[in-house]
Amino acid sequence: MIQLLPDVNIEGHVVRLVGLMRTAYWRDLWDHLDIRLRTFQDVGLSPRDSDLQVWQFCQQHGLYLLTNNRNDDGPESLTAAIRALNTAASLPVFTLSDADQVCRSKEYAERVVESLYDLLLRVDSLRGTGRLFLP
Repeated sequence: MIQLLPDVNIEGHVVRLVGLMRTAYWRDLWDHLDIRLRTFQDVGLSPRDSDLQVWQFCQQHGLYLLTNNRNDDGPESLTAAIRALNTAASLPVFTLSDADQVCRSKEYAERVVESLYDLLLRVDSLRGTGRLFLP
């Protein structure tokens, strides 16, 4: 099973992507990968949790974080967490290169979906890569 956790500020964007991921064209792949979408509320995280706390939680619970704007603003930022704590076994973080474009352009959203599926199909080989950008 693959568990995807969208950051709180892109939950709507990811709902759009998941809608595309579950269309007839992609449905067999969705089912084959046994993908589950989680929310901060589902897993007990707070929108006020630091990037570091979110990253550590995802690592401990096998959740693939989908994010947009986690940044490098200090020692508890996502970038700092990855630099300091990432190991060869760490799960990658998937970052939308342009979250707003996901909502504006179906073509762009479909490219993100294709890119995400490509990564999810080989996700075990991507451990330790840190942050990967979509598309």
